[in-house]
Amino acid sequence: MRFGILGSLAIHTDDGVPVDPGGPRPRALLTLLLLDAGRPVPVRRLIDGVYGDEPPAGAAGALQSQISRLRRRLAPHAQIEGTPVGYRVVTPPESVDSHTFERLCAEGRAALTAGDPARAAARLREALDLWRGPALPDLPGAPAEAARLTELRLAAVQDRIEADLALGGGPDLVPELRAMPSAHPLSERLYGQLMRALHTAGRPAEALTVYEEARRTLAEQLGTDPSPELSGMHQELLRGRAAPPRRARLPAQLTRFVGRAAELARIATEFEGSRLVTLTGPGGTGKTRLAIEAAGTGGTGADVCFVELAPLTDGTQIPYAVLTALGVRDGFRGAAGDITDRLLTALEHREVLLVLDNCEHLVEDAARTAALLLGACPGVSVLATSREALGITGEVLVPVPPLPPEPAVRLFVDRARAVRPGFEGHARVADICAALDGLPLAIELAAARLRTLDPDELADRLDDRFRLLSRGDRSKAPRHRTLRAVVEWSWELLDDDERELARRLTVFNGGATLDAVEAVCGVPRPEELLASLVEKSFLEFPAYPDPPAHPGALPAARAEGRYRMLETIRAFAAEELTGGDRLRDAHAGYFLELAERAEPHLRTGGQLPWLARLTAEQGNLGAAQRHLTRTDPGVALRLMAALTWFRRLRGLHGEQLPQARALLAAVGDEPPEGLAEEYALCAMNTIAGREDDPAEPDRIARVTAVMESLDHALRLPFTVVEWSLACGPRLGAAGRARVQVGTEPWGLALLDMGVGYQELFAGRAADAEAAFTRSLAGFRATGDRWGMANCLDALGGFAGRHGEYARALRLLDEGLAHVRELEAPEETADLLRTRATVLLHRGDAEEAARHFTRSAALARTAGAGDKVASALRGLGDVARLSGDTARARVRYEKALQRCAANWFSVGETVRILVGLGRTAAAEGDAQAAGDRLAQARALALDSPDVLALADVADALAALAPDPERAAGLLGAATGLRGAPSPGDLDVVRTERDVRARLVPEAYDRAFERGRRLKSAAVGER
Repeated sequence: MRFGILGSLAIHTDDGVPVDPGGPRPRALLTLLLLDAGRPVPVRRLIDGVYGDEPPAGAAGALQSQISRLRRRLAPHAQIEGTPVGYRVVTPPESVDSHTFERLCAEGRAALTAGDPARAAARLREALDLWRGPALPDLPGAPAEAARLTELRLAAVQDRIEADLALGGGPDLVPELRAMPSAHPLSERLYGQLMRALHTAGRPAEALTVYEEARRTLAEQLGTDPSPELSGMHQELLRGRAAPPRRARLPAQLTRFVGRAAELARIATEFEGSRLVTLTGPGGTGKTRLAIEAAGTGGTGADVCFVELAPLTDGTQIPYAVLTALGVRDGFRGAAGDITDRLLTALEHREVLLVLDNCEHLVEDAARTAALLLGACPGVSVLATSREALGITGEVLVPVPPLPPEPAVRLFVDRARAVRPGFEGHARVADICAALDGLPLAIELAAARLRTLDPDELADRLDDRFRLLSRGDRSKAPRHRTLRAVVEWSWELLDDDERELARRLTVFNGGATLDAVEAVCGVPRPEELLASLVEKSFLEFPAYPDPPAHPGALPAARAEGRYRMLETIRAFAAEELTGGDRLRDAHAGYFLELAERAEPHLRTGGQLPWLARLTAEQGNLGAAQRHLTRTDPGVALRLMAALTWFRRLRGLHGEQLPQARALLAAVGDEPPEGLAEEYALCAMNTIAGREDDPAEPDRIARVTAVMESLDHALRLPFTVVEWSLACGPRLGAAGRARVQVGTEPWGLALLDMGVGYQELFAGRAADAEAAFTRSLAGFRATGDRWGMANCLDALGGFAGRHGEYARALRLLDEGLAHVRELEAPEETADLLRTRATVLLHRGDAEEAARHFTRSAALARTAGAGDKVASALRGLGDVARLSGDTARARVRYEKALQRCAANWFSVGETVRILVGLGRTAAAEGDAQAAGDRLAQARALALDSPDVLALADVADALAALAPDPERAAGLLGAATGLRGAPSPGDLDVVRTERDVRARLVPEAYDRAFERGRRLKSAAVGER
């Protein structure tokens, strides 16, 4: 499908058949979506764009209705998808004329900069031919976007005229140019182009008249004189010389420019208020390429002069290099003062953007030259690239960091196609780019290796990156040909003290705080050295944890500022490290102390900053764990124990599993003296809940033996929680748990929580609710958000089953606020799932589905397969209760596949089978329904979770042909739960149907009989 918004909205199928989108509001809505084709547009922006300043009541619902109508009109040729933040039209940007227009304009401008006016003219004409009228006439609520496109159109016209002038045009351009200044009276570029066209047409007197018109207009409307460039053109005409076209003296590029849109925009913005912008960053980030691209866009409106400083060895050569780049090739003899005068003379009346590339090795001389020119030549601006700032007053720094993941992958794929035509990507490409820190040079060198390696082979060999990436472009300077050469260039710019600290910093994994550097590296007051390494782009500061890598993941908490070294630089500096074992010992000792100091705070109201600190240090904590596992397994047990609760809160069990198994193997079959508790925790962390793992029963038995031997208050009372989660609730273990949790408030609150779950699973609902209420009060006193959230989850579930939906949602929302502060994915998934169930039973199926979907995504990030299954079951319930049995069956079957083989999977499996049975019954397949419910009953009768059996009883009641049998099963379900469930839609529907088939007395008798018999009633055939 093709879309046009450069003029009235026009839609055509690929066959050319027009499509009518509807009236003004659908047109405005579709135009907004097309402006961001393929990307989500927030709901708020859509409402503002469609309804303006006076949206209707229930604007979100009205927007959804408009979306639905628009979907029907576009189907089947195009789709509009809902996203967590808004909606997006599923179409590539190139199918929309505005996006194609911007791409063609950029290509034309690049061709003009590269000295190819014929190609530039062709591209720009193709771009301008896309316009059919004013921009976005169907979207009156977006004047800024319409103005932006209109300005781009004017720039494209001017660029096309520039290309035509370069091709020898002149007389034929005069009529067009004559008409334009009246519409754009302040555009000096148009006046200049008209003067050049008139001169080429042999009409110099008229050209001089145009200059006078421009001068008068600028004086009257702006109170300014013409620019030095326009004045210079006027002088040339007075002397009878041809007015030269403006040319950008920039190196032509042979590859496509990828990414850096934010940096390009910032450079353009900074030049609006400054005349010196310096691009800084480590070697290989693409500073030179970015500078060329920024200068080529003509952001300053000046001539461009590119000055390469890398080949120079003496700072006194810089003025000569600038003069040579300007094309001034005489007057180079004489004293230094002469060359300075010559340089100032050449620039004092010109408007020029000087690109000073690679200043770092001559930074002081480059700074002096730049300061001289900026002070004496008001028309000169400087765009410098350097690994450290020039240090001049008025300098604006634009850091050039490594590429983010998405453009890094695009760059790799683009360069890989040059050596492997047709390459469309690979699952390992993102890993390759991440391993190479997103450094463009490293990515390009790696992509070139696809000539002889496949992506898997390339990814597996990146541990030896300097040898692997040793073949570069022969046309490049030696220091840009290989990855090692790039880093060596930076290394040689450091002094001895800086190099030594850089070597020692390689012991850190993921960066370090100032305190950690001082404690581990043995350098007193290292602030100055660290500042110098940052200024020379050898370190980044501040460095924060990376954003979440998976959809639905919670963002990592920010911690205090950190010094971070790119992995490529770290690998290079580590090659020269001496005394590494001593440093690694100090590193492990520092982070063990940090973990043990943090642990008690994780169970208090002050837990958030400590969670943030440990999150930021995950790389270092993992490195310390691995080092201690190799060198001192007993101390390694202490570190793992101190981190276990943190990793539980952050949903990092999957990451901890291989470390725990390696440590358990290093320690052996018996706990070291005085470390039984820590040993038990390590063994718990090795349990993955996999039935197909033959070692799993042995691990569980080992944990149980150690835990049953501990008859005193534990140093880490959360060990009781981990034991229950890993091995399941232990019958008769309540007395031992009372001893193990101790007498501290947190442990006592935890004990009440455990009692609550025991009572709940035993079918004593009132006692369970009372225990959770006591536990909540205890956790409130400690301030622990995890404890409060878990209690609120249970209490919200009780309220929902009572039919108290508003109260349930209030409780669950309070719990969600706590876990979002904690950034705890598993607990957030739990609360969202419970909230979704309440919403579903209240009748809000669409919102419930969104909650279940979000819950599943969070559970996946935490590796909690059963919680993914539970959320998928919830989506099955939504579909089934909405009448979509086909979708419900698919959801339930997917849920069944995700159930893990652990103790708490049984109840979930029962409920999924119940859902499949109800679905089969709704489809009229009584045999399949009976089979599924028989499976569910068999599992539930062997499970200690009576709530699962209660769900089976409810489902059997719905299918029972005998109404008295159905009433008895409903009574059994109520008896098993210990309370009725007036808030459950399935239960309410079944009870209503059964009551309609029995007189009240008969219903009550059968119900009461079932309530007394409970499990026996469910087991009856």
